[in-house]
Amino acid sequence: MSETIGVINPGEMGAGIAGSLVLSGNAVLWAGEGRSEETKRRAKEVGLVDVGDLATLVERCEIILSICPPHAALDVARDVAGFRGVYVDANAISPSHASEVASIVESAGASYVDGGIIGAPPPSKSTHVFFSGAGAAVLTNLFLGAEIPTSLLEQGPFAASATKMAYAAWNKGTLAMMLGIRAMAKANGVEDPLVGVWAATAPDLLKVGQRAARQAEDRGWRWDGEMAEIAATFVDAGLPGGFHEAAGEIYSRVPRKMDAAVDEATLSEVLELILRRG
Repeated sequence: MSETIGVINPGEMGAGIAGSLVLSGNAVLWAGEGRSEETKRRAKEVGLVDVGDLATLVERCEIILSICPPHAALDVARDVAGFRGVYVDANAISPSHASEVASIVESAGASYVDGGIIGAPPPSKSTHVFFSGAGAAVLTNLFLGAEIPTSLLEQGPFAASATKMAYAAWNKGTLAMMLGIRAMAKANGVEDPLVGVWAATAPDLLKVGQRAARQAEDRGWRWDGEMAEIAATFVDAGLPGGFHEAAGEIYSRVPRKMDAAVDEATLSEVLELILRRG
């Protein structure tokens, strides 16, 4: 059964998810008012219908997907006041912040489903989506119908957000750790000996450093906030959140740069930026 779905903020991930839902026969709408030409182009390429403003989107949709940078999740929930369908928060936020989002949309008459997305945007085979809470089964079936690997979690209403936080804590946290280690070695003049030892004993770590630099330039501006959400999740669990606070600081020191080459020159440039802010 097809649904009328609204997607708020169709960035790379949002557009990829939305495009898969379009291909499976759903009408997917978005509000292009005030958005950049790049976002409009991306939305058009995947077949989204521009309804103009957010009020029209809220009125016409049965389901709204919020897929935005984590710092915007609460404001987006407030912006859809009056929506009485199914609101899905699929942002990289802590379970406690997901609970706040649920309170906002439910008090306005909508029902809430918790979501979490890992991997690259569709059509990448690495994409995997999690849903939890009341009504999550419907969303799980909808996404499976769009051929997006999806899991229904029954460990609690905000289990999807918790799973996303745990996965990103390792996946993105370790890249920040690599950048911090390389920067510290560079500051002490021992980067070359360190790289030499790694080349002999763990050569895959050299590739990790290059990938970390590329990701920091491309996505660090967004991962900074995500690290703060992960740190809060650790603290809420009675664990120290300092590591991921530091990871966020590492990412915040790298300005966004698209289409950077993945090589040692890129890594060296990123390390200089990290140290310059120290």
